[in-house]
Amino acid sequence: MKLEHRFFLNFSKYRFLLTELIKRDIKIKYRNSALGIVWSFLNPLLMMAVLTFIFSTFFQKSIPNYPVYLLTGRLIFDFFSGSTTAAMRSIRSNSSIMKKVYVPKYIYSLSAILSNFVNFLISLIVLVLVMIVTGAPFSIFNLAAIIPLIPLFILTVGVGLILATAAVFFRDFEYLYGVFTTLLMYGSAIFYPISVIPAAYKSIFLANPVFAAISGFRDAIILGQMPEIFPLIYLTVFAVVSLIIGVIIFYKLQDKFILHV
Repeated sequence: MKLEHRFFLNFSKYRFLLTELIKRDIKIKYRNSALGIVWSFLNPLLMMAVLTFIFSTFFQKSIPNYPVYLLTGRLIFDFFSGSTTAAMRSIRSNSSIMKKVYVPKYIYSLSAILSNFVNFLISLIVLVLVMIVTGAPFSIFNLAAIIPLIPLFILTVGVGLILATAAVFFRDFEYLYGVFTTLLMYGSAIFYPISVIPAAYKSIFLANPVFAAISGFRDAIILGQMPEIFPLIYLTVFAVVSLIIGVIIFYKLQDKFILHV
């Protein structure tokens, strides 16, 4: 049976378990928290307020509605960073279950990503509220924000599977990835416009698929227009290639996971 057929058959067979794992991950994230899932609203709101206070002095003239600009970038980046980090840890964190019952191992990584995606969707309510408070214009083209989210999700799954596999065999990978995500954050133009970047370094930003997702999301939300086609194509190609590589690597090495967790 072909790899892709096995993948989708398993997905259909274990979709109930996937749903339960997503619920569990969300509950664990807010366990022992007095406010619980309310933090999905408060965290991006408080972070936006702090960073707006710090950076708006420098960029308020070059960026109209800086709070919305900052929040759109932060939400996209946090979803990618949080989801891939959770996926990277998913195999080890579920090792006790793996040793007792058989479940397709990618289900653990996928549930970690989907639970973060649920939190991301909830946090979009905060974005809408901030747009209303700051007087941002609404447009039918705001709905086009879903377009870059699709390849972003595919990218996240692909990278998540690669990281989940690598972290099983190389534990130090988690620490290295923490450093990488910090560099990625500053290379995604979350706090500042790309116009302030010297021309010699702009290619680095343009090669960053997360920046392409942020840029497309901002096109729809802030500018009220369709995302630019070329960054979107680049993001989509990068995402599909990442997913293919991730699935192949994961499936080839998953039988060895039990020996290392």
